[in-house]
Amino acid sequence: MKKIIVALMLVSFAAAVAFAADSVTYENKKGNITFNHKMHSEKLTCDKCHTAKPEAKIDVKGMKPGHDLCKTCHTASGKGTMDKCDYCHKK
Repeated sequence: MKKIIVALMLVSFAAAVAFAADSVTYENKKGNITFNHKMHSEKLTCDKCHTAKPEAKIDVKGMKPGHDLCKTCHTASGKGTMDKCDYCHKK
């Protein structure tokens, strides 16, 4: 029983560390995109971006998911219009 509890604690800790990463960089041919998870999570609740239940890592493969999520929120909040590729894509 103790082994199971220890194993569950280790899995929980590993998941917490994975979700608490300060930033994530997505490689892209137009230029890499670095998303500062820590900064966003300090200002927003998790369900603002993680809409699936249970909460999971967001799949941003392809242009549409990232553009839909990031561009819509940034434009609505007045944090930038993101109308130029180099706003996010850094070479």
